[in-house]
Amino acid sequence: MLDRLFGARNRATAKISADDIPIAAAALMVEAALMDGSFDPLEREAIRDMLVDRLGVAASEADLTIAEAETRVAQAADHWSFARVLKDRLDEPARIGILEMLWEVAYADGRLDHMESALIRRVAGLLYVPDQDSGAARRRVRERLGIDAP
Repeated sequence: MLDRLFGARNRATAKISADDIPIAAAALMVEAALMDGSFDPLEREAIRDMLVDRLGVAASEADLTIAEAETRVAQAADHWSFARVLKDRLDEPARIGILEMLWEVAYADGRLDHMESALIRRVAGLLYVPDQDSGAARRRVRERLGIDAP
């Protein structure tokens, strides 16, 4: 029975395409944006920009990627499936880069909601990013955005 269980997991993981990385990252960013109860236009713009500039999504496809991510978030029971795609396909520096993107979304509307912060801390654990590296990612984003207070 365990062989069947682990075999199914390995087959499901093998079906993950490199194309799923932008969708999974966008889904986590959409989740972060929604944590405070609204999807602010500044958050949407930040996600669009990061998809294009950091994840190589064509500008003409960025809005479609966000829409697909929104659909998947609405249908998902949790964020583990999105985090797993990224954990399985990205090395540690790239996973830390995903956390930086999440922090940028959280700060995009000019304020950090405690629910956004809690989500990002949970995702850091799911991505196997050590607390020290996660905290450093947050500090880099605050410095880059000119934000003094957490």
